[in-house]
Amino acid sequence: VQLQASGGGLVQAGGSLRLSCAASGRTFSSYALGWFRQAPGKEREFVAAIPWGGLSTYYADSVKGRFTISRDNAKNTVYLQMNSLKREDTAVYYCAAGINRGGSYSHTGFYDYWGQGTLVTVSS
Repeated sequence: VQLQASGGGLVQAGGSLRLSCAASGRTFSSYALGWFRQAPGKEREFVAAIPWGGLSTYYADSVKGRFTISRDNAKNTVYLQMNSLKREDTAVYYCAAGINRGGSYSHTGFYDYWGQGTLVTVSS
């Protein structure tokens, strides 16, 4: 599976962005998908995840109520709608895909494949 993230950019605080992550491969629907982010000088952190069935979603407390993860298996794409953006949301955002072998969606080790990252900058 190859992942290509896009949609990052510069936005003012309070604004919105939608990130997309397009995947290659015929087994896209079998994978759990996640978004992580990494700010300068910080470790990569979990943002959101959606299992293969798409019936549940999981979020970091810091983005709950503001971000929404969704997937379109017909288009092999996962999205991250980001609303009410804050300066502390500034980071490189990465999408990831993993087969569910158990474990936590919030851990980087769960995922087998990673996209290249897209930069989100939130200005005040």
